[in-house]
Amino acid sequence: MVRKHTSELLSDNWYILRKHTYEFQQRDGQWVNQIREAYDRGNGAAILLYNLKQGSVLLTRQFRLPTYINGNPDGMLIEACAGLLDELDPADCVRRETEEETGYRIQEVQKVMEAYMSPGSVTEILHLFIGQYEASQKVSDGGGLAEETEDIEVLEYPFSEALNMIQTGEIKDAKTIMLLQHVALSKLFD
Repeated sequence: MVRKHTSELLSDNWYILRKHTYEFQQRDGQWVNQIREAYDRGNGAAILLYNLKQGSVLLTRQFRLPTYINGNPDGMLIEACAGLLDELDPADCVRRETEEETGYRIQEVQKVMEAYMSPGSVTEILHLFIGQYEASQKVSDGGGLAEETEDIEVLEYPFSEALNMIQTGEIKDAKTIMLLQHVALSKLFD
């Protein structure tokens, strides 16, 4: 339980950063004062695109500054296609992001879960989807939007190779790991 909650805006430059002060009731009934900062970047959605006939998945690679700051030598990250909802329905969001980032126009998507990705500091809930793609659905080269300064490389891997890339450390993105493991557990490629 929380009481006496106040918040102070620290930054609204890229995302909203607020400092929260409140009392929290612990399991033993004791009330303790806590101060935490939380980023509000909105909610997002991600999709793992798969092709059963080819036994493949589509992923993206792009520069991610926070990974560079935290020791990723070139800052490049392999990940599932994703984006912020921007007031869209999560399924509509992944369809839009799929076309912008990969160049494929898909219709059918299946929601598999929702997850807080970094609940200690970020408010975002990520809606996770899977969806099939076929060569006939390719409408552009993808790569993201120039006005958002996106420079996204589209990658196609055999599913087994992508799954192995978790073990080798080539894939370190949590949403991508979760989606690849979901597909592995659901035995779509068996």
